[in-house]
Order: sequence, then structure tokens, then C-alpha cells
Amino acid sequence: MRVINEAEMSRTDWNELAELALKRIRAAGAEYGDIRILDSTTQVVHGEDRRIAAIRDMRDSGFGVRVLYHGAWGFAASSVMSLEEIPRVADLAVEIAKGSALLATERVQLAPEPVYVDAVVTPPRVDPFTVPLEEKTKLLLETMEKLHAHAGVARSNATLWARRDLKLFASTEGSRINFDLLAVHGDLEATAVHDGRFASRGFNTPHLRTGYELITDANFLAEAPRVAAQAVEKVKAPPVEAGQYDLILDPEHLSLTMHESCGHPSELDRALGYEANYAGTSFLTPDKLGTFRYGSPHVNLVADNTEPETLAATGFDDDGVACQKWDIIREGIFVGYCTNREVAPIIGQNRSRGSNRADGWGSVPIVRIANIGLAPGQAKLEDMIADVKRGIYIEGHGSFSIDQQRYNFQFGGDAFWLIENGKRTHMLRDVIYHGITPEFWGSCDAVADATHRQRYGFITCGKGQPAQSGWMTHAASHARIRKVNVIRGEAGP
Repeated sequence: MRVINEAEMSRTDWNELAELALKRIRAAGAEYGDIRILDSTTQVVHGEDRRIAAIRDMRDSGFGVRVLYHGAWGFAASSVMSLEEIPRVADLAVEIAKGSALLATERVQLAPEPVYVDAVVTPPRVDPFTVPLEEKTKLLLETMEKLHAHAGVARSNATLWARRDLKLFASTEGSRINFDLLAVHGDLEATAVHDGRFASRGFNTPHLRTGYELITDANFLAEAPRVAAQAVEKVKAPPVEAGQYDLILDPEHLSLTMHESCGHPSELDRALGYEANYAGTSFLTPDKLGTFRYGSPHVNLVADNTEPETLAATGFDDDGVACQKWDIIREGIFVGYCTNREVAPIIGQNRSRGSNRADGWGSVPIVRIANIGLAPGQAKLEDMIADVKRGIYIEGHGSFSIDQQRYNFQFGGDAFWLIENGKRTHMLRDVIYHGITPEFWGSCDAVADATHRQRYGFITCGKGQPAQSGWMTHAASHARIRKVNVIRGEAGP
């Protein structure tokens, strides 16, 4: 067996290996097949309590082969890149597909897609993997010192993360697409202790497909004093009084609310009942498409896998389908799904939306949430707050839960401020709000303008069995939701 080592591996070699697999698939009489070759490099630098606690440099490479034979799928993968392993794995995928075809009660028909020969590259100003480790550790250590400089802060964390994915997608239809994709992220957190309680407050950059400039522009050292002060204020804040409040939700907080109550319900495989892991299926069944009132006329949710720097803007998905932009909710009405080439024809659509992605070479691509965002409105944030008599301003992510249909939910957050008579006053703690998805979004009566739009992403979206972690970005401006039920999330004095 000849294993191709790092020094001799090139994109030319990858193309030759891919063609070797595709020839085996064609020779077996399969109607479709593809191969994804992936080489991923990840670096994590993590600090805790004024020290560097971990430095991890990880590399993972391998390939996965999909085969569609008589309307049934087969998949096989390997981490061994060799001239012998490639055809063995391709033959195994064919064998699995043939076995599946004997048992299948439904036959897969793929939506058509043009053939592409292309390359997709993340263009960083500063490649994160060229930044000296000393510079990164110095930033984290100085950030943690800033956090601990504030009286009352007991713990600190700060992390830098970067990943590069080199990938080749090749199919029996003729598509050949090379990828060189980057993603960067950083965060810091302070934990304060008071009267037997503790509370944490964080700041993070979004996960974005950009370079180390994302970290530089975020200015951790400037943010640290604010984060520390708010952690101390938060732990000393009074608990919320249960009741009904108007909510002003910031873009980071909305990213999670949208993800769980809008993103997952719009995945067509969930709506068809094909996918039921990780909080179930979806209440947005196909009979509701085009008619169901999901929210108020202020609610416009747009899927955009073409916006530069966002996580799902990879040029093409793992079906080889070009990334697109489309509406999920238009003026409150449900109008669109996230689909792949397999499920789109089931509801009469003649093209996939390009939302098929796998989390690695050893995973089968599945329907994934797009970069779904809440379109900006016309309101000014200060006017939105001024028009609230009794409310809560919420920032950041917290705990959440949602039912099997993505219908009933509850969310926390990272920081909360009481709004009284149009003014944001003191912080609160232990805030949890709950609602029913269409009623909640139906109570949205204002969305801030584009000057407040921010993007936040996820790289740990769980779905599938075996489980996979999906990547996507959710952008929003602040939204106001009227008359939401709020409970106290923790019993205490």
C-alpha cells in the first residue's frame, strides 16, 4: 500500500485520487456518485485565571464517497489516502448502496444542478496560522489581567480559535470544486462571586470566515473592563419578578432564538419526518408552505448563503449545489425551506437550495440550516426602548429548551436590564422567557434598522445520528416582542 504523505500530496494528486473513485462508481452502473477529500487544521489557544491552560494544534484528513444506486444511497469513508484505499472504499460504498436498494421502499431522485469547475477561497487580511503563538498568548494573558483588575472577579477565561479546511468535491456528473476555507473566533469571560452566588458575563467575536483581523478589530483589552464590571453587577443584581414583559432582544441573543425556533423548523427533512433527532421534527409541515402565518408583518427571515464571511457561504454545498439567497418568512408568512437535492423534489421543487453539508470527511451530508437572518426594519433602537413601559433588554446567549415540534420553547440570556417607562435601568438576573413559536414572532412589533445589524454564528449545531455539528451564521438587528411571559430561572433568597 502506498500512502501519500503530506510532502507529496497536492491538488493534482487529489484530482487523480478522485477520478480513480469516480471511475469505480461509473463502472458499477450507479446513477450518481461523489467524493469529498478533506484536510482540516485547527488551533485553539485557551487561557484560564491568568494562565495559558491549553494550546492544541489538530489536523484531521480523509475522504468520503457517496453512491446512489437504483435510488438508494451508500456511503463509506477512510482516513487512509492511498491508491489502494480509494478504490476499496469506493467499491464498499457501491456495495452498501446495492444492499440498500434491495430494501428501499422509496427511491431517491436528485434535483438537477449544473456542472461546476471552480475554486472557493477565504480571503483573509491576516492568515491566523501565520500569527506567532507568542502574540496570541500575550493577548490572552493581558485580557485576563484586565478582567481580574476589577474587584469581585474570581475567575476568567479567554480563547482564540482558528480552522482551515482544504477540500475537493468531485462528482460523476463532472463537477470539480476546490475549497480553501478559513474560520476564526475569539471570546473572553469573567465570573464574579457574591453572597454565595456566582455569575458570568462574556464577550465574543462571531465565528466568521475571515482572518485574524477579526480578533484584532474586536479589541479584547478594551472590552475586558466592561465585561468584568457587568459580571460583578450581574451577580449583585436582584432576581426578576415573574410576569409579563415587553422584550428588546439584541442580535446575539436573537441568533439563538432564530436558530432554534426558525432555523431547525425550516429544514425540509425535519418537516417531512425524515429527521427526528435532537428535539424532533417540525411544525412547519409542507401543507403550510405559502399560507401559514409564522409571525407579524415585521418578521422577514432571509436565508443567505452568499453573504461574504458567513459560515454557510462556502460557494457550494456538499451536493455541489451553488449557494443561494431566498426567503424563509416574508412579511410573517412561511414561504421557504432549507433543502438538498434529495428532498427538494418531494415537494415539487426543481432545484435544491444548496443546504446539504457534512461536518467532516467521515460524515454523510445532511440538510442543514442556512445563514438565516432577521431582515432589518425601519425603527431606531432608542425609540423602540422609549416605547416600552415595563420590559427587559436581553443580550447574549443562555440556556434554552424547545419541544419535539419546535413549537414550545424557553430561553435565557447572558445579561438582562430592566426597562421602566422607556429607560434601561439596572441589571436583573435569573431571567427566563417562554412562548409558542408563531405567537412569539406574531408579537414582534418592531425591528431596528440596518445600523444595528450584527452577525453571530454557530459551529456546534447538533443534528443527525450519528451526531454531526453544523456551521451557520444568523444576522439580525434588535427586535421588540410584546407581552412575553417571564419566569424566574432560579430559586433563591
